[in-house]
Amino acid sequence: MHISIPKHASDIIKTLSAHGYEAYVVGGCVRDSILGKEPADWDITTSALPEQVKALFPRTIDTGLKHGTVTIMMDKVGYEVTTYRIDGTYEDHRRPNEVTFTSDLKEDLMRRDFTINAMAYNEEQGLVDLFGGIQDLTDRIIRCVGNPAERFDEDALRMLRAVRFAGQLNFKIEENTKAAIEAQHIFLKDVSAERIQTELMKLLVSGHPEMIRTAYETGLTSVFLPEFDRMMETPQNNPHHIYSVGDHTVHAVETIAPNPVLRLTMLLHDIAKPETRTTDENGIDHFYNHNAVGADLAKAALKRLKFDNQTTHMVTTLIANHDIRFNDPLGTGRKHVRKIIHRVGVDLFPYLLDVMEADISAQSDFMRLKKLTALKETREAYREILTANDCLTLKDLKINGNQLKALGISEGKMIGAILNALLTQVLNNPELNEYEKLEELALKIYQEVQ
Repeated sequence: MHISIPKHASDIIKTLSAHGYEAYVVGGCVRDSILGKEPADWDITTSALPEQVKALFPRTIDTGLKHGTVTIMMDKVGYEVTTYRIDGTYEDHRRPNEVTFTSDLKEDLMRRDFTINAMAYNEEQGLVDLFGGIQDLTDRIIRCVGNPAERFDEDALRMLRAVRFAGQLNFKIEENTKAAIEAQHIFLKDVSAERIQTELMKLLVSGHPEMIRTAYETGLTSVFLPEFDRMMETPQNNPHHIYSVGDHTVHAVETIAPNPVLRLTMLLHDIAKPETRTTDENGIDHFYNHNAVGADLAKAALKRLKFDNQTTHMVTTLIANHDIRFNDPLGTGRKHVRKIIHRVGVDLFPYLLDVMEADISAQSDFMRLKKLTALKETREAYREILTANDCLTLKDLKINGNQLKALGISEGKMIGAILNALLTQVLNNPELNEYEKLEELALKIYQEVQ
C-alpha cells in the first residue's frame, strides 16, 4: 500500500532515518489517506528523543517536550514530531501521570485509542498495522486498541471520540467497545468542558449527527447534556408531531445544513419542552412558551460547555424566535416580517428561516403544506424588503441623535426613546423614513411627553 506523503514530511522522515532513527507518519493522517481523504495535518512519530530531533533541524518549537513533542517548521508549516512513548498510570481519566520514551514502535502504537488510528507508514517500510486497522477500515468498525476498558480508563474523552468518529466516517462501534462506553460513561465527568465541546461539534457537523443517539444510549449525554436525555424521554401527543421531543430533535439536526450554529440550534431548540409540557383534557400535549424558556435553558447549557459569547447569542436568539408564525407575509404581514428581522438581526434572519424549515420537516404532515407555504412567502418578503432597502435598524433611520439635539431635545434617555419610537413607526410604514417626516414625528412625540 502506497501513501503519498507531503514533501516536507517525507524530508523530515528521511533526515531522521539518515541519522539512524526510525520515523513514520502516524495516526489520523494514515487513516485518512487510506480512506482517500485529505489529511488536515501530518503527525510524525520517531525513535529519536526530543533533543536529538532538535539537533537535526534548524527551526523547531518546543510544543510539548514533556510528552516528547517537537514541532518542526518547514516553509511556515508546522509538523509535530513525537518520540515513541509509553504512558504511565492514569488517575484522572484525562492524562498520564508521566510518560516514558521508548525505542519500540509497537509500544507507542499500543497506547493509541482505536485500531484505525494506530497505523504508521513510511516510504521505506510501508504500512505498519499491528492491530487490524486496515480490516476495521474495511469493515467500517470503530474498535479500541487492546482492552477498551483500559483505553477509556486512560482518557475518558475517547468514549465520545468513538461516537464522533462513527458519525464522521459512518462506521459502527464494535460491540465490546460500545459495552465499555456504557459501563464507564460516568468517567466523562472528569474531562474538561472544552474538550467535550470540541468532540460534540465535530459530531454535530458530521455527515451523521444522528449518532448522538449512541451517545444517549451509552449514557454519555447524561454526563454533559442531561437536557437531551429528558428530551429523548418526553413524548409529544400532539397533531403537529409524530416523534418524541428527542427524536424530533435528531431528525431536525439531520435535516439542516452542517453549519455549527444551525446544528447546535436544532439540537437545543426544544430543550424546554420537557419542562413546559402540559396535557389538556383531551390528552393533547402543549408546550406553551417553550421557545422563551428554551433560550434561557440553552444559554445555561452552552455556558456549561464553554461556548463563546457570540455562538451563545446566535443560538439563543434563534431558539427564542423559532416558534413564531408569519401570517400573510406577502400582504399586510410584511410589517411583521420587518419587525422580526429587526428583532433577530438582518444577518441572522436567514438562519431563522432555515431553523423553522428544519423544524417543520421533522414534524407530522398536519398543516405542513400551509406552514411551508408561509415560510416560502416569508423568504420572498425578506428578499423584497432587502431589495427595497427598507429601514430595519436605528442606523437606517434618516435622522440621528445629533439631529434631535439640534431640534432642542437634549436629554439622552429622551433621545433614545424617541429614536426607538420612530423606528417602530418606520418598521410599520417604511415610507416615513424621510428626514422631514421624522423631524415632524419626533417633535410631536417630544411635545406629547412634556
